[in-house]
Amino acid sequence: MSQQHSADSAPSSAIATVAKRRDWWRDAVIYQVYPRSFADSNGDGMGDLEGIRTRLPYLRDLGVDAVWLSPFYASPQADAGYDVADYRAVDPMFGNLLDADALIRDAHELGLRIIVDLVPNHSSDQHEWFKRAVAEGPGSPLRDRYHFRPGKGRNGELPPNDWESIFGGPAWTRVPDGEWYLHLFAPEQPDFNWEHPAVGDEFRSILRFWLDMGVDGFRIDVAHGLVKAEGLPDLGAHDQVKLLGNDVMPFFDQDGVHAIYRQWRRILDEYAGERIFVAEAWTPTIERTANYVRPDELHQAFNFQYLSTHWDAEEMREVIDRTLEAMRPVGAPATWVLSNHDVTRHATRFANPPGLGTQIRLAGDRELGLRRARAATLLMLALPGSAYVYQGEELGLPDVVDLPDEVRQDPAYFRGAGQDGFRDGCRVPIPWTRTGPSYGFGSGGSWLPQPEGWGELSVEAQTGVPGSTLELYRTALTIRREQPDLGTGDAVQWLKAPEGVLAFRRGEFVCVANTSGESVTTPAYGRVLLASGEVAETDGEAKVPADTTVWWTTA
Repeated sequence: MSQQHSADSAPSSAIATVAKRRDWWRDAVIYQVYPRSFADSNGDGMGDLEGIRTRLPYLRDLGVDAVWLSPFYASPQADAGYDVADYRAVDPMFGNLLDADALIRDAHELGLRIIVDLVPNHSSDQHEWFKRAVAEGPGSPLRDRYHFRPGKGRNGELPPNDWESIFGGPAWTRVPDGEWYLHLFAPEQPDFNWEHPAVGDEFRSILRFWLDMGVDGFRIDVAHGLVKAEGLPDLGAHDQVKLLGNDVMPFFDQDGVHAIYRQWRRILDEYAGERIFVAEAWTPTIERTANYVRPDELHQAFNFQYLSTHWDAEEMREVIDRTLEAMRPVGAPATWVLSNHDVTRHATRFANPPGLGTQIRLAGDRELGLRRARAATLLMLALPGSAYVYQGEELGLPDVVDLPDEVRQDPAYFRGAGQDGFRDGCRVPIPWTRTGPSYGFGSGGSWLPQPEGWGELSVEAQTGVPGSTLELYRTALTIRREQPDLGTGDAVQWLKAPEGVLAFRRGEFVCVANTSGESVTTPAYGRVLLASGEVAETDGEAKVPADTTVWWTTA
């Protein structure tokens, strides 16, 4: 019989508050908080844990089930906290462990769960292991915990293989003693060697540390990257980042990662309260993604194929069908996401022509983008499974595409290749009020400049305003929770629809999404529950405007 743990630091009443619904993660709506940009409690221009804690009632009232926090660990911040120096400490810019404990406790009292980011593929170059490995020189046992190798060429002046960094340039950096170390991301982020038992031991201990603190789960960063192909073979291709998520690569999605996650799952299952794992796994196919969520591994995996799909009915139906078909055999819920901290916000992506990718530096047609974004959200929330919301999308925020180069902090931007390096545009601190030095983000400025007019998109400006994007989200999440046919499930019944339109039934619920550029006429399936735009009904028919989604109930 497996041992059952409770969170010693969290009161039993708080755990009971969030443990009412069994298998909660199968249809959860999870809200991503990017701590730097959510709320600043001390006026230093940087968001922090106390700021998040004070805004938890807003998230409860929005209607989400859980909050995913991007990294807040001790870090030199070379990649906004995804370069971790100490996995058991909070970076002082965000607060301390007492602040983390208070945030977890308050969230539980409000009926919210807390999911924290875990970064197991790499550490910071300021991690104690790596600093000692470099200082001790060749032959140091600590170098075996990373990927140190001699170089190629007559004097070892060439990298050990041809792998390229996701952020551009070679994936290897040479240290003064002549050896090279592997970093699939920035040079400040050396990759762990997961073949070394000390690495696995350390992360199992880290899991228990945060589980004992009371967290409800982990989002696993670069879950597909921990194991590298034996011998670190050359890839034999250039512009390798373009293959990401599209092709087999020797440093991603190796079968060996699954043994790690089976070990982790056994740890998680020792703890009460249905804690979960969520994988960030870029794989060549949805079917490969499904391998991460087999019954004895992780609970959810992000659906990047859906995020990358254009606003096109035929494309979206294909991805929806493939996703549901891939998840059904392993018994895992599908997940749906439109935006996160690594891609251009969907209100801006949909404002531009298709084919520009997921990082765009063009504002496009703002009105069109918002209209499509609202429609896409209702479509996403109508699909069976779990959905993710990125902070600020409930306000209809666009990407800030005109940030001056001198304020940018995305390391990919400075590498000059690889990812486009424009992720800062979706990370600008969100507006809470119409006015103020940072529109309610804090009492001072903000670490990235906010654009003029940001206040008109704020929580204050939209609260209680019929038809606002914020009220659309609040209403949609309320209906999703109340309608028995929404949420969990593994199938939809497609209905006949005009070209450019998606229509499906789930029990007594019907969703129609018009992705075309023109109004269409469809049956009026019953009583309208919600629509992202104005819908006219006459004599049993409904006129659905361009780029509009409608929810009906036939009950």
